[in-house]
Amino acid sequence: MSTEALTTAAGLVNAPLIHKGKVRELYDLGEHLLIVVTDRISAFDYVLEPAVPDKGRVLNELSAHWFRLTESIQPNHVVHTDASRLGGVIRDPDKLQGRIMVARKAQRIDIECVVRGYITGGGWRQYRAAGEVNGIKLPEGLRKNAKLEQPVFTPAGKNDVGHDEDIPFGEMARRIGKELAESLRDRSLRLYEFGRDYCAKHGIILADCKFEFGLIDGQVVLIDELFTPDSSRFWAQEKYALDIEIDSMDKEPVRTYLARSDWDKNSPPPPLPDEVVKATSERYRDIFRRLTQS
Repeated sequence: MSTEALTTAAGLVNAPLIHKGKVRELYDLGEHLLIVVTDRISAFDYVLEPAVPDKGRVLNELSAHWFRLTESIQPNHVVHTDASRLGGVIRDPDKLQGRIMVARKAQRIDIECVVRGYITGGGWRQYRAAGEVNGIKLPEGLRKNAKLEQPVFTPAGKNDVGHDEDIPFGEMARRIGKELAESLRDRSLRLYEFGRDYCAKHGIILADCKFEFGLIDGQVVLIDELFTPDSSRFWAQEKYALDIEIDSMDKEPVRTYLARSDWDKNSPPPPLPDEVVKATSERYRDIFRRLTQS
């Protein structure tokens, strides 16, 4: 792991940049995509400064780890993750080793497939208000962070600008068709159950997570990232409790710092203090070590 943060791959990749997200940069390799995962970090729809060393490497290598583990139950878009195989496309392979993923091009399905195994976060806020989540009625009397008897599938419509929109399953089916909606629901629940059981063996609770899917030649494939701290809510088993805010194994130090600051969330945020950056970097490294045993 490194102490130097990567904020962009610009100047390192000899290929057209086709999309720059908050964290990822996508480059066109013709038949395939090159995905570079930087150390940029975002919160409340803002990219923060400075970047967090090793965050991108953890996200990319953890996704690659999970894609390998799950490829027998769900095909994915990965071709390879070896920067040294890209020849002249990458000017300094050592700087991007561990941070790249060459992927097959897919037609993205504009639904975020969310599975909740515990009632917390946005799901808890919905439940408190209406006794249901995304139109799914849940038992009365549930407490915050309670484990659900069965995981629930709670999709969201993807928005490229602003927040994604929680929608009932019926609305998802209306948008993409009943057969595809049911397929994505079943695939998501199967993936969650695999991830939940794997995490449990490593002392971690997978409270909820999200998946993205695409189509390649009519086949449903898993794309983007998989079971990372940016797409999943991980809790250490020893910290689990009801009725509290459980310290999640992700960028929690950043959220805590911003919540306690006087930032108005409507203007560029202040730079992150060194101790917050260091604590956040260690969070990402810790979840990587615990899940991969490396």
